[in-house]
Amino acid sequence: MKTGLSPEATARKHALDVLATAPAKALAERWDAYGDKPEHQRLRGPETGLVMVRGRAGGGGAPFNLGETTVSRASVRIVTGEVGHGYCLGRDLDKAEAIAVIDALRQRDASRIEAEIIAPLEALALENDATRKNETAATRVDFFTMVRGDN
Repeated sequence: MKTGLSPEATARKHALDVLATAPAKALAERWDAYGDKPEHQRLRGPETGLVMVRGRAGGGGAPFNLGETTVSRASVRIVTGEVGHGYCLGRDLDKAEAIAVIDALRQRDASRIEAEIIAPLEALALENDATRKNETAATRVDFFTMVRGDN
């Protein structure tokens, strides 16, 4: 599927997706292990608000408003001038701010951020997905119908 985004914008979006969906504890561990954390200035937040979640009937039908969910966001500027933004579901203000700082750092040194933070979190997500898939498959029940009599 073509997004119309540049390769760099697509890579940034992917990194932000991984950061936003990572468990808060795993993100905090990776961020704590990262050296050279820059000083940063808060531009917005961190703050919590609500966003409307939209759904589609049958996955492809007409869109409808499903309800609201809580989202935390932050925007920061690091000392070298890059501006980063962070969003995540829930009320975890520290996670939103960490995501924003990581996003700003990624603009300066993408390869290091990818190797030390994004890739391990992505591997953890794939591992968790595989575990969940295996646990779900273990509970699968196959139903069949037996024909009784000649009616």
